[in-house]
Amino acid sequence: MDLNVILSQLETVNDNVIEKLLRQYNRENSRTFSFDQKEESLRSKLCQGVLSVLGRQVQPSCQKTCLETLRILSRDKRVLAPVATREGILILGGMARLNAGENGDDNHQKSSQDDTQSDEKERVVVEALKCLCNVVYNSPAAQQVSVDVQLAHGLCASLGMARTWHHEVGLFTLRLLFLLSALRPDVRGILRREWHAVRLLTEMLEHTLHVSWVGPYEAACPDPQALPLPAEDNERAMEALKALFNLTLSDAGGEEDDHQFRLIAAILRHLLMLKTETEEKTEEAHSHAINLLNNLPVSCLDVLIDVPVQGGLEIYGGKNMDIVQMLIDFMEKRIDKGSNYKEGLTPVLSLLTEGSRHHREIRRYIKAQVLPPLKDVKIRPEIGTTTRNKLVRLMTHVDMGVKQSAAEFLFVLAKKAVSIVDNLLKYTGYGNAAGLLVARGLLAGGRGETQYSQDEDSDTEEYKSAKPFINPITGHVEEPMPNPIEEMTEEQKEYEAQKLVNMFDKLSRQNVIRPMGVRPDGTLAPLEETLCDPPEDSGSDSD
Repeated sequence: MDLNVILSQLETVNDNVIEKLLRQYNRENSRTFSFDQKEESLRSKLCQGVLSVLGRQVQPSCQKTCLETLRILSRDKRVLAPVATREGILILGGMARLNAGENGDDNHQKSSQDDTQSDEKERVVVEALKCLCNVVYNSPAAQQVSVDVQLAHGLCASLGMARTWHHEVGLFTLRLLFLLSALRPDVRGILRREWHAVRLLTEMLEHTLHVSWVGPYEAACPDPQALPLPAEDNERAMEALKALFNLTLSDAGGEEDDHQFRLIAAILRHLLMLKTETEEKTEEAHSHAINLLNNLPVSCLDVLIDVPVQGGLEIYGGKNMDIVQMLIDFMEKRIDKGSNYKEGLTPVLSLLTEGSRHHREIRRYIKAQVLPPLKDVKIRPEIGTTTRNKLVRLMTHVDMGVKQSAAEFLFVLAKKAVSIVDNLLKYTGYGNAAGLLVARGLLAGGRGETQYSQDEDSDTEEYKSAKPFINPITGHVEEPMPNPIEEMTEEQKEYEAQKLVNMFDKLSRQNVIRPMGVRPDGTLAPLEETLCDPPEDSGSDSD
């Protein structure tokens, strides 16, 4: 459609003509995401013209159509200058009911309106929120203006009315809050301290997930016969989790924060026990919950297992391990997917690692599931379908972050009062664990700097009998190999040995390889440095 025709009609006072033209433009461009650069100036003028129409007193149906046009245009970040102004953001914020201090009387429905008009105004609010999401995402200038006009304050005021939200109003209000807190880190502190956004989001989650409290920081266990969490509730919950993730990225202190974080942990425990209408959406919601749990102080993780009303296992101090088992299952499911380990797997590995490091019962339970006492040591540790096999394979993954996360997790699980290194190597083999040991300076053995509590770890009879025959490098009992030098004469043996020495000498002189050794502290160093005698103390013997 010719943009010049639309622009020529925008200055008229005939709302019907404007609405008709814009509706046609919207139909033709509803799926347009790449625009013709030759018409860039015309689209910019159209943005300005649509804003001028929205600034007038026009009918809700015309407002909705104008906002739909603006939403389509806002996909092009090069034409947003007219919208990324104080006037533009205030107009959109007013229609989204986010700036009650500015033209507040225009943002509320009159009681005399009928249901049809009320629905039309709700659609106007939704379209305005969608426009703001696009504009804030695509325009740094709009982000700054949003901060200047305190758009986040209006978002928090809207959070206070979450119980009365229509679904899409709530969804895009939360999405806008997420975008603003993600793109403007300087706003996060203001949202937390001045406008209590963390508390408001927590209350909204509690209401959306239908949490019923049975004790301090303990939500009632979901009814197994209950219907799955509705898709709309799940969508709003995920947007709230994403916004909370941004707001909890920085640490905060104080008893009030500790209470709030424990409350969040309890709600997240409840969420992790829920199922939604599809398995895919359930996994996505659980993934967001795990990401947020990683931001909470590790001391708050005891809320996940300390649920007296629901009880727990006596052998783990009466702690309830349902969530820990769910996290283990989630981790294994992400490993089995075989892709996107960086974002999909490392958060749950990190959560299980920190939980194990700081909470003895969690570590004991996970170790029993992941590193049970060894029986069959005839197969290499990285071969097989057990959780241990899968984690050991990750210890040599090409992605450094994934490799370190898996190795650190197994290292924490393998801690033992006698020797952590020996215990780790028992389950993984030296070859798989070498990278971690080098990074921690433990190639010479030892326990590292971390203090660990006593832990029972009885070896099985099968392992004890096979232990002398286990290859420490591969971590399993190998079939005996024929000795290649048995049938050689002494002259042949001497010749092959000298040949090998010459090869290593040549490679070393050409700097292809560099012989290395291990210092007394367990770190690697050039071989010549590790062979040198320690210098004697030099003192002055003056008579």
